[in-house]
Amino acid sequence: MGTMEETLKCPVCQDFFIDPVTLQCGHDFCLTCIQAVWETDLSDEGPFFCPECQIFLPSDLTLKVNADLQTKVKDFTTKTLSAAEQQAAASTSETKSSSAICCDQCIEMPSVAIRTCLTCDASLCQAHALLHQQRSALREHTVVEVTSDPLSLKCREHRDELKLFCMEEKVPVCCLCVLVGTHKHHKASQLHEAKADFKSMLETTMNQLLKRRSEAEHAIKDLESLYTQTVTSAAEFRERISDKYSRIHVVLNGDERLMMQIIDAEETCMTEWLEAQRSIVEAQIKEIDAFRASSKSLLQETNDLRFLQQITSQNLCDPLDFAPIREVNRDLCDPEKLRTVERLVDELSVALSQHFPRMWSYLSSPVLDFKTAHPKLELSQDRKQVYWRRQPFGEGQSPQPYDSQYSVLAQESFTGGQHYWEVIVQDKPFWMIGVTTGSVDKKASLSQSSSSLGVNNTSWCIYYGDGQYLACHDTQEKQLSVGKRVRKLGILANLQKGELSFYDADAMRLLHSFCVQWTEPLYPIFNPCIDMNGVNTQPLTLFWIKDPWDWHTREEKSELTGTI
Repeated sequence: MGTMEETLKCPVCQDFFIDPVTLQCGHDFCLTCIQAVWETDLSDEGPFFCPECQIFLPSDLTLKVNADLQTKVKDFTTKTLSAAEQQAAASTSETKSSSAICCDQCIEMPSVAIRTCLTCDASLCQAHALLHQQRSALREHTVVEVTSDPLSLKCREHRDELKLFCMEEKVPVCCLCVLVGTHKHHKASQLHEAKADFKSMLETTMNQLLKRRSEAEHAIKDLESLYTQTVTSAAEFRERISDKYSRIHVVLNGDERLMMQIIDAEETCMTEWLEAQRSIVEAQIKEIDAFRASSKSLLQETNDLRFLQQITSQNLCDPLDFAPIREVNRDLCDPEKLRTVERLVDELSVALSQHFPRMWSYLSSPVLDFKTAHPKLELSQDRKQVYWRRQPFGEGQSPQPYDSQYSVLAQESFTGGQHYWEVIVQDKPFWMIGVTTGSVDKKASLSQSSSSLGVNNTSWCIYYGDGQYLACHDTQEKQLSVGKRVRKLGILANLQKGELSFYDADAMRLLHSFCVQWTEPLYPIFNPCIDMNGVNTQPLTLFWIKDPWDWHTREEKSELTGTI
């Protein structure tokens, strides 16, 4: 069968004969193949020769189709392909029509096309594709892999081949587009040059991604180390402080409980934050891996035009601006509050009474009020966190990060007594935290209210931005001298004395105090500030413990029992 099949194939195109002709030397060829070899349509110029035996043939040679050989080819192909044809007939007509692209030059016996000539707008079988390569008049034509839609590879406006790439609009264009079309005066490059440039850029990006992934893995290791360190430190401080309290009078058990809860809350706060940072870095790794996989697949594309079409459709023409892998700041997990607790316990043993009641005794756990949140803010389900909602600004809008109207109130208000609460700011570059009086209409959102935090006579706040701390009230600003960056802000409101104090909640250092007189309910108010370019996405988080110490209730009980 193999020998029979070989005798029915043209030695030029290596396919079954199409209109076979027999030369005087006895060798057979397709009519179009021998004409392509001679680069003539049987003119009288000659010379003619056999490509097999190299024998020169007479100039008056006349080529005639060998009918017998043509019949043998048809019989053989019909016999050998009958089974395949029956199987193809059983498949759906849709599959058949979509997969079979026939040669536009073969008339009597259609052949499967393997190439498409964009110049001729024609699909070509192997023999006619070879003809395009061998004929001098056709060599300049653009021949690509077979496609059912050659117009998709041409300019839709001028129906000309896409031979250039507009570097300004990042799209393939034809020559007319650059000369007289919409891309006139635009900088354009050859397709292969544009591909080389973008391929180089993509390879550089791949190397950068590899480096960033390494940085992310290092950050993960640092976070794991900090996580272990935080848990270990909390355990060590808990053990030492418990031992110190065991040597103090039984009456101090309540204070010990408060201190232990502070440590527990600190540990929970830091471990949750570390886990959140780990999730962020892991998400960056997944994003990097996904982009590397798609880029690797794109780099394997050999067709210039398809490569450029894909790279433009995926918006990869310009170098990607990745957010940097933030180096883990080990100071974020500095157990300063735990050391503060231990220091206070040591001082308590020297002078017990002067430390009671402690500020943490008044620690309350306010929750945020959804009804008062500005539309551009987002609150967590437990109402303990407030974020800047990620959404683009409209045209012409250029808000400042410290715009004071983007705030949310706490649900509860204070009318008397002492109240203390803490807000976790960590490494947020911008934030505003303070209080405002009941003159704010809680039935309307703060975006519709005339109240703006820190810029009228009914609100007091601390603003942090550009590395500076400002105490703000009634359009007045006072710059504060703060040594170490505040990670948690504490606010103490003593309504009887008319004092409002702001503290570094970790070290219990006083930042600033306002002397005020309140005649209306006092509401805590929070402004996470606008996120500019993804640098201020972190939330403001309310610090809380499960069972706050009610100093006044326990003080009353102590008086009844006669204990200190």
